[in-house]
Amino acid sequence: MDAMTEALLSGASPEQLERQPLPQDYLAAHTRIQDTDMFRGRADKDVRESIHVGRVPMPEIAPDEVVVAVMASSINYNTVWSATFEPVPTFAFLDRLGRRGGRDARHAQPHHVIGSDAAGVVVRVGSGVRRWKAGDHVVVSCVQVDDQEPATHADGMLGAEQRIWGYETNFGGLAHYTVVRASQLLRKPAHLTWEESAGTMLTAATSYRMLISDRAARIKLGDIVLIWGAAGGLGAFAVQLVKQAGGIPIGVVGSEAKADIVRRLGCDIVINRNEIGMGEDGPLTPERTIELGKRLGRAIRKETGGEDPHVVFDFIGQATFGVSVFVVRRGGAVVTCGSSTGYQHQFDNRYLWMNLKRIIGSHAANLQEQAECNRLFEMGKLVPVLSEVHELENVAEAARRVQTNRHTGKVGVLALAPHTGLGVTDTALRERIGADRLNPLRSLEVMA
Repeated sequence: MDAMTEALLSGASPEQLERQPLPQDYLAAHTRIQDTDMFRGRADKDVRESIHVGRVPMPEIAPDEVVVAVMASSINYNTVWSATFEPVPTFAFLDRLGRRGGRDARHAQPHHVIGSDAAGVVVRVGSGVRRWKAGDHVVVSCVQVDDQEPATHADGMLGAEQRIWGYETNFGGLAHYTVVRASQLLRKPAHLTWEESAGTMLTAATSYRMLISDRAARIKLGDIVLIWGAAGGLGAFAVQLVKQAGGIPIGVVGSEAKADIVRRLGCDIVINRNEIGMGEDGPLTPERTIELGKRLGRAIRKETGGEDPHVVFDFIGQATFGVSVFVVRRGGAVVTCGSSTGYQHQFDNRYLWMNLKRIIGSHAANLQEQAECNRLFEMGKLVPVLSEVHELENVAEAARRVQTNRHTGKVGVLALAPHTGLGVTDTALRERIGADRLNPLRSLEVMA
């Protein structure tokens, strides 16, 4: 154990942390450039073969960067993309960033430290950092922006140099330490543990922008919102956000066990996709898409007094998108991010143009949206959806569970935290909210 880690785990003061040297290397989950083609021609691209846990060099930090000792992190689907080297190997992102030169050259390494979530303690700040200091408890936004790019000041997500940390950059969060820009930091909710807070920002803030922000759906009181994958990380936060906004969430899930979970989160209406034939194998032809859309539409109308959804929340992609466009009401919106089942979306454009429907693309969230979302956690309006926690040494198995959809909510990973339950500094608020409400999924074992 290095001196900095010893100091952290012994409760050292900020002044003591500043005096400790950073370790020259640290433990991290990473992929290797020599493995890029390892899955070529294989149907099952098992991420347990491509994710490695070992020591990597500690980079020097830029004036606007900080080093965070990571207490906990979590698995996002971009971890699966990184580890399967699809749709493109992330080393292509790192190489392109490295060619910019200067400090960006640090990112072009033969290894890629992955992970786009983290909660931890600031242990070093660059000379240009003003708002953060050693000892601060923080959560990390997944978005890196160039604050010298004009578009960033309108919306950080519109900047051409916007990147997702730990996916399009190196030094990600599934590690003992990470290097991030100061503009990625937010205050950790004081009543949450390290592992609870480490599983919130990427998925919850993405859902926040898709549903609440004026840059996407901007749902309002009474809106009916269809949520695909409602028991997953994005979907479970979407259910909470729709409910808090006064809308009517309709969750689509793949099993009765997951239906119970979604109801526990407050979902008004739950539809098992198997009951309308969406669990069946076979090509999603235009004719079958329309038939599935009719079945889903009938199921929704039965529960809503004859109404169709105002908004469809779709991150599934290829397997659902045509149905989403069909089923959303006249003048409604399909808001999309990611595409876990494939990026080539097909839909019948007649149902879009003739019914004045809209498709809204959304990606992560800017810092203001992330701060607003984080505030909802601080207030107890949103709660974590952590279902299981793994050790860093077992991160490949954790990622495999997400890859094969054998998880619910968020899958957490402990980094420097020696065990779960640490990091709470506001016990009174935690007691007021209630541990059961804060962890609605932790007592459940759900297999796909």
